[in-house]
Amino acid sequence: MSRLFIGNHHTLNSHKLNDSIMKLRILILALVSSFSSACNSSDVPTAPKAAGDPISQLEARIADDTFKQINGIVVLKEGEVVLERYFNGTSPDDLHNPRSVGKTFASAMVGIALRDGYLKSVDQTLDEFYRLEDYENFDPRKGKVSIQQLLTMTSGFEGFDFEPDSIGNEENMYPQDNWVAWTLDLPMASDRNPGEKWYYFTAGVVVLGDILHRVLPGGLEAYAKQELFDPLGITNLQWQYTPQQVANTAGGLQLSARDFAKFGQLYKNKGVWQDKQIIPEAFVVDSFKQHAVTTEDRNDYGYLWWKTYFDVNETRLSPSYASGNGGNKIYVFNEIPVVISITASAYGQRYGHRQIDQIMREYLLPWVMAEQ
Repeated sequence: MSRLFIGNHHTLNSHKLNDSIMKLRILILALVSSFSSACNSSDVPTAPKAAGDPISQLEARIADDTFKQINGIVVLKEGEVVLERYFNGTSPDDLHNPRSVGKTFASAMVGIALRDGYLKSVDQTLDEFYRLEDYENFDPRKGKVSIQQLLTMTSGFEGFDFEPDSIGNEENMYPQDNWVAWTLDLPMASDRNPGEKWYYFTAGVVVLGDILHRVLPGGLEAYAKQELFDPLGITNLQWQYTPQQVANTAGGLQLSARDFAKFGQLYKNKGVWQDKQIIPEAFVVDSFKQHAVTTEDRNDYGYLWWKTYFDVNETRLSPSYASGNGGNKIYVFNEIPVVISITASAYGQRYGHRQIDQIMREYLLPWVMAEQ
């Protein structure tokens, strides 16, 4: 059963559902669903839709566990909450681990560091921050890896998280006692130079976080609180940390579903919040540009933002989105004044991202477009 909250971003009104009606609806859905084959762990569910509007259909499919481990959905239109629902015992104030969605906050902090002059440009290179001759596998190309290439996953290090046997896979990093040193010790790839090809490389974002921690007054965590979270009114959050106790930009920054949506709205506002320019507008625009073509179908990459598209009722919508293991997403749309945050816990499951794609195409976006 879900919890429903509808209102604006200042006031949220709670609405209790009638339990007996909901139970009857779920029972009917279960009987109907028994005629369809169960989905396997590697595919998207294909159970019949329930009667009613798309949100009622979606809620029923989450309730009967056709869509699994969905925790929260928040939809903002023109900055106001028009839909907010919670499932599996979660509530508006619960913190949620969004995994790699946290990487996108590192991108925001690069923009803020540029705004305040602590970084000169995204063209600054690793040799400005590290004495790379002191690390293993020295290669002159390593020193010329830029902040922009770390933001766009095109650094050219020998690392690819989507390939289990890759020497630079993030799972090889976590047992190390110094993640930054381990990353800088990696060799450069023999088949590509910095800036040439996209390979998803979490360790590069850890280095980016270390650079931010070095240049920002008081360190990354303190400056993020002062210049990003406090202005947004986000007070309930939890970082994870590297072994050196630096805020971990690989992922895992825990916020509520509401506050993830608020972060998306900041980008929708081109970096402005309550008349204050938090992130430079030019940096937001650059963040949403296509800087790399990924190995993933229908996906390109900006500054730690993914780019995709949905075709809904003969209209193509092309959001930028933050994404994390388990099906966690923040979508910021270009064509409509909408931001959508989804929190989910299908960690390590192949259906985790696929079911969110289906939820967007078949339920949330048709509902959003009908409400325009």
